Amino acid sequence: MISACALEGQEVLRARIVAFLPRLRRFCRGLAGGDSDRGDDLLQAAVERALARLDQWQPGTSLENWLFRLTTNLHIDQFRSQKARGIKVDIEAAFELPGEDELARMEFRSELEAVRAALAAMAPELRAVMSTVVLDGQSYREAADLLGIPIGTVMSRLSRARQFVEAWVRRGPERMVAA
Repeated sequence: MISACALEGQEVLRARIVAFLPRLRRFCRGLAGGDSDRGDDLLQAAVERALARLDQWQPGTSLENWLFRLTTNLHIDQFRSQKARGIKVDIEAAFELPGEDELARMEFRSELEAVRAALAAMAPELRAVMSTVVLDGQSYREAADLLGIPIGTVMSRLSRARQFVEAWVRRGPERMVAA
């Protein structure tokens, strides 16, 4: 039987998780390569896993970092299981942008799709660093602590991730294989 004090502690943790959802959602979408549906699915699975394993969180440690690690590990597990099936990319996604210049809108959509495709195509360890630093806005030190890697590795992976996106957008996926 769980004591009243333990139940109250779990309710506090649940409230902290709910308050953290917007940041975790951005992180999940980043890990999913910008695909909002896959990102939201990852978020749901991560929160479900976190709530089921709340007793594994160590008091005195960062709950947020624990959630980030749990989410990253879940994403890697999903990535490995999907590897054999391939990655689905929704090219037909439409974006409503303000403005009258249709050519500029089309160019923006094309470049945005290229960036999303690049995120989806890059290695998971590069995507995790890119999502943590660029999308979530964490410092290199925070990303290193969160991902459990040295700060130099964060810097190196972020540099490679940025180069990958740049090359993907400039050259296109067809020519990435030859590069």
